[in-house]
Amino acid sequence: MATSVDTATPAAVPAPVADTRQGPAWTIAGVVVLLLLGSAVRFLDLNVSTWLKDTPLAGVSKAVEYPIYAIMLGLLANGVLHALGVRDRMRGAFRTEFLIKTGLVLLGASINLSVIVSAAGPAIVQSIALISLVFLFTWWLAGVAGLDDKLRALLAAAVSICGVSAAIAAAGAVEAKKEQLAYAASLVVIFAIPMIFIQPWLAQTLGLSDVVAGAWIGGNIDTTAAVTAAGTIVGEEALQIATIVKVTQNAMMGFVAVLLTLYFVMRVETSGNAARPGLGEIWRRFPKFVLGFIAASIIATWWLGTVPADQGKATIAIVNTLRTWFLILAFVSIGLELRVVHVREAGWKPIGVFATATVVNLALALALATILFSGFVAS
Repeated sequence: MATSVDTATPAAVPAPVADTRQGPAWTIAGVVVLLLLGSAVRFLDLNVSTWLKDTPLAGVSKAVEYPIYAIMLGLLANGVLHALGVRDRMRGAFRTEFLIKTGLVLLGASINLSVIVSAAGPAIVQSIALISLVFLFTWWLAGVAGLDDKLRALLAAAVSICGVSAAIAAAGAVEAKKEQLAYAASLVVIFAIPMIFIQPWLAQTLGLSDVVAGAWIGGNIDTTAAVTAAGTIVGEEALQIATIVKVTQNAMMGFVAVLLTLYFVMRVETSGNAARPGLGEIWRRFPKFVLGFIAASIIATWWLGTVPADQGKATIAIVNTLRTWFLILAFVSIGLELRVVHVREAGWKPIGVFATATVVNLALALALATILFSGFVAS
C-alpha cells in the first residue's frame, strides 16, 4: 500500500499592504493647507501696505509683492509640516509646475499678441546665445571639476535653460539617476529663491528700464516660477518681457534634450541600446504650455477687438485675478517643496560649478538684455 507523502504547499505570502502615506486623504489635506496659505498670502498682499501706511515701513510694504509673502509662508509651513512628519505625505498637492504653467497660460491673455511678435526676435537671439554659451561653459567647468557626465548634463541644462523642467528633460535624455535629478532640482530652487529678491534690487540699483530688467530676469533666473515672481516685483511690463524671454527658452528645451540624447547615445554610451530620438520625441519633450500661452494671447487680442472697451477690461480683470491665484499657490508650493537634504548629501563641487555658472549667466544675460532690448517698447 502506497503511503501518501505530505507535500504541503508553502504558506501563501501575504499581499503587501498598500502604502497609504501619500493616499488621496493626504493629498486632499495638502490641498487644504495650500489653499489656506494662499488665502493668507492674498490677505497680506491686500492689507499690509494699508496697515503700515503712516509708518517708516510704508515704502517697504508697497515694494513687497505677493510672491515674497507666498514663498516665505511656504518655507515656514515647510518647516512646520516637516517637524510634524507630514510634509512628504502631502506633497502630491504641491504641484508647482502645473500651477505656474496654468498661471502663465492665463498671463498670455493679458499680453497683446503684437508684443509677443515684436519681442520674439530679440528673445530668440538672446535665448540661443545664452543657452549655447552657458551650457558649454557649465559642461566644461563640471568636467574640470571631475563630475559625472550625466550630472554635468543636468547642471548645464538647468542653469542655461529653465531650471527644474530642463533638468527633468535632460535626465530623461541621458538616463540620469534619480538622485542626480533630485540634487540638480534642489540646487535650482535654492539658487532661484534669493535671486527673486536680489535681481529686482540689482535692476533698480543699476537704473535699468523695466523692459531691460524683464529681459535680464527672464534670461537669467532658472525657474519659470521664480522668473514670474521677480518680474512681478519689478512691474507688469517687466513681467511681460521676462515671461516672453523665459517662454522662448522653454520652447528650446525639447531640442536641447534631443541633442543631449544624440550625444550620449553616439559618444558617451557605448552599448548602443538607447533608441534614437525622432520627431515624436521632440514633440513629447516640447513644453506644451508655450502653445497655451500664445493661444491665450491670440484669443484675448481678438476678443478685445470685438467687444466694447469696458467689457474687455472687465473680462481681462477676471482672468488676471485667476492668474494671480494660480501664481500665489505656485509660489507657496516652491517654499513647501524645498529640500536641502539632497544638496547636503552630494558634496560641494557641484555647488561651486552651479554657483559659478549662475554668475556667468547673470553677466551674459545682462549684456544681451541691454544690447537687444534697449529702446524696446512693450505696448
